[in-house]
Amino acid sequence: MRPPWALPEALFIDACTRCGECLTACPTGLLVKGDGGFPEADFTVGRAPEGCTFCGDCRQSCKPLALREQPGQSPWSLRAFFSVDCLTDHNVVCRTCGELCDVGAIHFPPTVGGVARPQLDSAACTGCGACLADCPTRAIRIAPPNFPSLALRGAA
Repeated sequence: MRPPWALPEALFIDACTRCGECLTACPTGLLVKGDGGFPEADFTVGRAPEGCTFCGDCRQSCKPLALREQPGQSPWSLRAFFSVDCLTDHNVVCRTCGELCDVGAIHFPPTVGGVARPQLDSAACTGCGACLADCPTRAIRIAPPNFPSLALRGAA
């Protein structure tokens, strides 16, 4: 997964010089050197507990303009996905992800006779990754909306 504001993949590969300035500029440590030396967002649990704050430091440090703000577009299309490892799927109360979501994209609608399960408002989710930092079962993944192997439960 490329940094926020990355150009479409083919254009990004052509423009990025792999200088590493965006990696150095990232205050949360989310960006790492990936395959071929190109920058990637690393959502490994514990790596960058704040996720991406969308501060823009990576974009501002990118001299070849491989990271460039596009008018009317969000920084990226990544979203949170909940797997069946979520404690609520096993009738255990947990709301850690919702408490960490600064934009309020994760809700827990009341459930009669059961445990409230997280529901994602995909329009509000920024894909920042803060929700996965303290997930006790690592049941959250950050991926593009069309990621085929993860089921998004409760998308609004």
